[in-house]
Amino acid sequence: MLFAEVARVSRDVAGTASRSRKRELLAGFFRDAEPQDVPVAIAYLAGRLPQGRLGVGWAALRDRAAPAPAPSLTVAGVDAALSAVAAVSGQGAQAGRRALIQDLMAAATAVEQEYLIGLITGEVRQGALDAAAAEGLAEATGAPPAEVRRAVMLAGALEPVAQALLARGPAALTDFRLTVGRPLLPMLAASAKSVREAVGKLAGPCAVEEKLDGIRIQAHRDGEEVRLFTRTLDDVTGRLPEIAATVRTLEGERFVLDGEVLAFDSAGRPRPFQETAGRVGSRVDVAAAARAMPVSAVFFDVLSAGDRDLLDLPYAVRHEALEALVPPAARVRRAVVADPADPAAVREAEEFMAATLERGHEGVVVKADDGPYAAGRRGASWIKVKPVHTLDLVVLAAEWGHGRRTGRLSNLHLGARGEDGSFVMLGKTFKGLTDELLAWQTERLLALAEHDDGHVVTVRPELVVEIAYDGVQTSPRYPAGLTLRFARVLRYREDKPAAEADTVAAVRAAHTT
Repeated sequence: MLFAEVARVSRDVAGTASRSRKRELLAGFFRDAEPQDVPVAIAYLAGRLPQGRLGVGWAALRDRAAPAPAPSLTVAGVDAALSAVAAVSGQGAQAGRRALIQDLMAAATAVEQEYLIGLITGEVRQGALDAAAAEGLAEATGAPPAEVRRAVMLAGALEPVAQALLARGPAALTDFRLTVGRPLLPMLAASAKSVREAVGKLAGPCAVEEKLDGIRIQAHRDGEEVRLFTRTLDDVTGRLPEIAATVRTLEGERFVLDGEVLAFDSAGRPRPFQETAGRVGSRVDVAAAARAMPVSAVFFDVLSAGDRDLLDLPYAVRHEALEALVPPAARVRRAVVADPADPAAVREAEEFMAATLERGHEGVVVKADDGPYAAGRRGASWIKVKPVHTLDLVVLAAEWGHGRRTGRLSNLHLGARGEDGSFVMLGKTFKGLTDELLAWQTERLLALAEHDDGHVVTVRPELVVEIAYDGVQTSPRYPAGLTLRFARVLRYREDKPAAEADTVAAVRAAHTT
């Protein structure tokens, strides 16, 4: 398959808001695709590189070769070229990567070059592509959409399901079943602004659980063999010996549990997410890391017990199975709302959230008693509620976009006021920007531009933007040593001068509370 075809479909999918049109485009793509090309092509369409980060900076992309006159690159050829780039290491690695990238760019047309740059820089964002792609795959192969979605859930990814379906047809779906030892995509939660709103949406008996700010973990046990997986399905068993030991002490011999891993301080409060993430991510001297910062598992669901697949059973039934497997100390706290129409029950749920926040956790998840485990999707029966943290920050610069954002200023560089009156960069974000807002901010920021190097436009620090974020964490990348977690744009504050933006001191205070 030609790489140009992937670029074309990506552009067309990004250019339509219609779910049915996305499905049609992707169905046509799958009909024309060779099964062996599909795993890589799907990754490209979703804006992912199978190789991960390549270690290629903007300088290697800015002065690129003249584009080729006609498409010749194949999906397999691009994948091989980028694998070669990722393999370069040692002295002279930067120059070596740059030379390989230039060779690849010389073989690409102008459209392909732009798409490659977007992939390499992480600027290709399709949003909910996997859901539309699963529907397109079902349409292309004649397979029932619900069965395709379930296969993707059980496989942990769309790519192997697509490859099997295109090679063997709908019969291949029987290959994908819940298997202890093979991770599946976790269920996600929708959002609400308050506990009252969440309970009202479910409109039936439910439970309110603590939302823990840790690392999502899926624990598989088959006898003495235990395997632990993150939400991205990475196997971290070897990094978490104390969690594996805990799982082996549980009553059952064969099960799959869903939960969180957290580090707690001496007072029993959760340590900052970044510290837990650093511990889980550590691969060096795991025993020493475990002694220095032990972590604990807190489980909230069971997906399989014995030989029973529990995915389609109601949450209330799954929780009974969880209680039979996991002792209270390793289960998430929760409050039951038997009647959401009872004002007293709703008040108790709100009080439970307040107590959860007081204990240092980030919010709650409200779960309908009758909801199945909708793995890999934001199921309507789970609704998370978190306090919204916001800051008014100043835009210091913005980066030119790629793909559908070509010609527009996209990624914002955000700053807070320093003690000396200067502005100190805290991080970047491109999230929360609609097409209308992109167009507006491009015009507005260009009017404030002081310098443009072809990638970053530096602007006068005058424009204030309201940013929502989930937390503050330490970061050596930025001057204040801090950055924001999951920052996203809410709105611009043209009514507010930069002199009234939030200070670094205020951000640091949020980090320490």
